[in-house]
Amino acid sequence: MAKDFLEVIVKHKKEEIAEAKKLIPESQLCKDAFTSIKRRPFIKKLEKPGPSGVNIIAEIKRASPSKGDICLNLNPAAYAQEYEKGGATAISVLTDQPYFKGSSDDLKKARNASTLPVLRKDFLISSYQIYESSVMEADAVLLIARILSQEQLRDYLKLCNELKLDALVEIHSEKDLEAATRAKARLIGINNRNLSSFETNIDTAIRLVSLLEPYQIAVAASGIQNRDDIVKNHQAGIWNFLIGESLVKAENCQAFLRSLMGVSR
Repeated sequence: MAKDFLEVIVKHKKEEIAEAKKLIPESQLCKDAFTSIKRRPFIKKLEKPGPSGVNIIAEIKRASPSKGDICLNLNPAAYAQEYEKGGATAISVLTDQPYFKGSSDDLKKARNASTLPVLRKDFLISSYQIYESSVMEADAVLLIARILSQEQLRDYLKLCNELKLDALVEIHSEKDLEAATRAKARLIGINNRNLSSFETNIDTAIRLVSLLEPYQIAVAASGIQNRDDIVKNHQAGIWNFLIGESLVKAENCQAFLRSLMGVSR
């Protein structure tokens, strides 16, 4: 893949959406998206620290462009159940197929197997995908500030609100945060990974969290490997963490989850 991962992924995503529209027109998807909406609260569960002092959004992730295959044959339902038993606050599911080997089916299986709210993690660049997320019964979606214009970010947050979908707005820089704040985004995912190069620095979240507005809630994502990483971020005022690769690769993800939260049993 070319060095700018994000550029390549977004280009492919545009082609993907064009093909999807041939199968199901946006007007039909829009109608389906507003039918029988039953959401589980996502943001509400992240407003305050959980019993252990932190909240973990546990991710179902088969592969990534930077790491290749992580766990191709994972069972989304089984992982969702283990995550819930281990004390996760919510579940994130990667639905991108070409680069992360995920699918909408993974999300549906994970949600049906647990009572936790589920975030659809993908590269959303069109209202079509937001309607799609509603139809696949996601409770929240990821909006990446860097790949959206200011107008798109504002409009998509408004659309999410109409669909009762919570939104996690991802940033990686001060510029991204400014855009998210102008759009009145409340839940801010600070990605320690640069999506162009896929290089990771866990100090990114620690640096940016101090710039958030009082009404905004931080979620640190990428590169969180152990309890020490959690403690370091927690000391900076972050109590929400999105963790994928290290959980999926753990021999016992339930036990690993507890160790991240500092809970022995």
